[in-house]
Amino acid sequence: MNTAFTQVKNALGKPYDDLHFLLTCFKEVLEENNQQKLVALLPWLNSTVPSDSDLTSNEYIHMMSMCFQLLNLVEVNGAVQSRRHKEDEDMAQVNGLWANQFQYLKSKGITESQILKVLPNVLVEPVLTAHPTEAKRTVVLQEYRELYLLLVKRENQMYTRIEQADIRQEIKQILHRLWHVGEIYIEKPRLASELDNILYYLTHIFPSVVMILDKRLRHAWKESGFDPTVLNDSDLLPVLSFGNWVGGDRDGHPLVTPEITQKTIEKLRIHAFYIIKNELKKLAQNLSIYHNISDVSQNFAARIKELRKKVGVNAEITLKEHAEEIFKAYVLILIQRIPIDLSREFNLELEDKQNSYKSSIDLIADLNLLHDELKKCGIGQVAHVEVGRMKRLLKIFGFHLAKLDIRQNSDYHEKALKQLVTASLGAKAAARIEKSQKTRRTFLDQELKINRPFLVHHKSIDREGQNVIGALQVVSDHVQRYSPNAFGKLIVSMTRNTEDLLTVYLFMREVGLIMKQDDRLGAVLPVVPLFETIEDLKRSPGIMDDYLGHPIVKNSLQMQSWTNPNAELIQDVMVGYSDSNKDGGILASSWLLHQAQKELTKTGEKHGVKIRFFHGTGGSISRGAGPSHWFIKTLPHGSINGKFRVTEQGETIERKYANLVNAAYNLELMVSSVTAQTVLHENTKGTREEIESLFNQLGDRGLHYYRQLISDPDFITFFSQATPIDVIESSKIGSRPTRRTAKRSMEDLRAIPWVFSWSQSRFNITSWYGVGSTLDELKNENPEAYKSLLHFVEYNPFVRYVMTNLDSSLASTDVRIMEKYASLVEEVTIRDRIMEMIKHELDLTRKMVADVLKRPINERRINHYYSTILRAEALNNLHDAQVELLQKWRKAKKTESSEENHYLFALLQCVNAIANALGATG
Repeated sequence: MNTAFTQVKNALGKPYDDLHFLLTCFKEVLEENNQQKLVALLPWLNSTVPSDSDLTSNEYIHMMSMCFQLLNLVEVNGAVQSRRHKEDEDMAQVNGLWANQFQYLKSKGITESQILKVLPNVLVEPVLTAHPTEAKRTVVLQEYRELYLLLVKRENQMYTRIEQADIRQEIKQILHRLWHVGEIYIEKPRLASELDNILYYLTHIFPSVVMILDKRLRHAWKESGFDPTVLNDSDLLPVLSFGNWVGGDRDGHPLVTPEITQKTIEKLRIHAFYIIKNELKKLAQNLSIYHNISDVSQNFAARIKELRKKVGVNAEITLKEHAEEIFKAYVLILIQRIPIDLSREFNLELEDKQNSYKSSIDLIADLNLLHDELKKCGIGQVAHVEVGRMKRLLKIFGFHLAKLDIRQNSDYHEKALKQLVTASLGAKAAARIEKSQKTRRTFLDQELKINRPFLVHHKSIDREGQNVIGALQVVSDHVQRYSPNAFGKLIVSMTRNTEDLLTVYLFMREVGLIMKQDDRLGAVLPVVPLFETIEDLKRSPGIMDDYLGHPIVKNSLQMQSWTNPNAELIQDVMVGYSDSNKDGGILASSWLLHQAQKELTKTGEKHGVKIRFFHGTGGSISRGAGPSHWFIKTLPHGSINGKFRVTEQGETIERKYANLVNAAYNLELMVSSVTAQTVLHENTKGTREEIESLFNQLGDRGLHYYRQLISDPDFITFFSQATPIDVIESSKIGSRPTRRTAKRSMEDLRAIPWVFSWSQSRFNITSWYGVGSTLDELKNENPEAYKSLLHFVEYNPFVRYVMTNLDSSLASTDVRIMEKYASLVEEVTIRDRIMEMIKHELDLTRKMVADVLKRPINERRINHYYSTILRAEALNNLHDAQVELLQKWRKAKKTESSEENHYLFALLQCVNAIANALGATG
């Protein structure tokens, strides 16, 4: 074995024993597939690579991709086993989980009653998106999930030698299938397949995880010395909810039509009923308790009579069959009111009948009655556990499974409004509202005083108008038939001003989503801004001050408050980590996001409104990624009010939620951290340390140095040739286009492929460029401020988080590999000049970050350090292959060679393999 593998194995132990086991199995699989040449190239098992090897072959790249995925699996399992070992000794040892948070709160003088005051008002909502950062096909993800379960199964000491041999053979069989199944998408995935992938998590992972989370909370509560009986009431537990963008996010995505949105909400609803009906069957089975109808209370008997009348003959049959098991009979009758036919196993359909439940609230009311009756009959524990579980699932998943957001771009809305006004009031009226922001505002203010549509039919308007109104018509039809619960927010990307938000109210008015209550007009669904660019973040407090003061907004928040704790007025605001980073670099983005949240919180307080932040983060440091508990700790005082919404994208979903144990860990981190920080914010004063002036300076100077690079006239040429951006734009990773329009400009390029391409070529400039010059300037020109920075980094969560994320990014940045990609830049003067700027800044950033953090990464983060070493050695060959293939592919494109598609396929495989190795794409 080679030195790096031995070094890592000696340092970290068991996970790398598992890796050796899996690689040995894979070696046998390759031999059985007559791939002897590849056996000699297996990373970590071989110390050298034969000189005559073809490192650009599809087979070699595919093999390497699988090897990195195996490494990912063993490291995830290693982390899980390490946490379990720590918890076995003391639950509070694992940072960020419930027991650890309760211990921390107690150390701060927080009491049980103060925690209980916050706990039931916590609402955490991960929102699953199909942003194109998952390079692997769904079928491949499924195989790796099975492989992970077998790896865990192998840990169990109960299995005999023969059974262990069977497990090994099952592992090899999966590796055989993976070897022959294509990893990458040849055609762009259909939206239906993206939704199916999301549905896997919503139906197979999250319902079970919720129960695990509740058990862990109760156990940690008891171990912390709190009263364990308090949490018997499931209504006191924090609330989880799940959101979804697949089928609703139409920003720059022409395939998301109103018809797709309709099919999406139907499919989500069907799967919600599938879960509910199956869970009710389990509940009925668990209530096979001998108890006659004559022995129940008057209220319970009256409800059974009502249900018998509603359901009819089937209820009569059920009551006769289970006359001595009245609680079981009651639940079986409830099942008959669920509008889905489970007999259609492969083609589930909704079957709304007159007696069907229309809302999950009605079913919860029937379960509450059952719960109370069981308690009266002395069966309280069964009520708490069995009925409590069912109520909990209904509160979280309802009849909708996940809340669908509808997102569109402000520019697109502007076009749609012009088309709508032109069709109804004429071209002159449309021209007037385009004249200036002021005239547009006057028009909007006047129109939003009355509740009448511009048009009865919309077939005469152009494409943008039809799409916007068509999508909202689907929403309106569902809301009027059922309830608003199936929908999350109406999100306006690239919100530039208040008018961008008010425009959506006109579209809602057009489809009947504006209602009159107490002679005031208000919207049924919330309109949410998405502030993404540096300039929009700066303007956001002023925009929201204006917006929250508008009469229709005030009325809408009051109308929507019926579901909120204590009828609080809550306004969601989404902040974008991706575009702000692309726009201004890591220092400016990090600080302006922090400041915007602080100022927006104050703006909300001014209007008597709680601002709930929706964090548009991604899977890389450049896009806001990082451990949930540390990220939540960095948020400004007062901005965490028990409410937390965050996007989960692409490969992040698979990495965090592919198996129950890891999913439970990541969701517990999120919910416990939001709870702890809310309790602290409500019971302590914000710190007075002045990091504001310091980071205002760092943000401004970081922006200056970053923009010096990206605004260089030759930068786009360098970027387009020194990174595989053209391959990524040709990839079939997601159904969404890589650019918002057909333009080829920095502004139009989406942030994900921007980050993805710099990551693939190991520049990673999006997460460090400009930092070295900024810190060096501060140290030389303002030593007192620099001394303050060194002080803050020791204990201020925000400063520490920014600096350690920088350190992580620098660890995966590699000058030798950068230079290989830079060699692809055709004009030598451009290559040398831009490369010199980047290398100088990298050297300076490494020096300054080391000076700030003092201790090197191999002392502070040993697992990260050794994993990076192991990956780096095997990655060298893949980067060489990608650079060679890029040269050949670009040449073939110019000459229109027949080899072009062959090289592209190999490159797409290479992109996937490197993404697996780095553990992130965009």
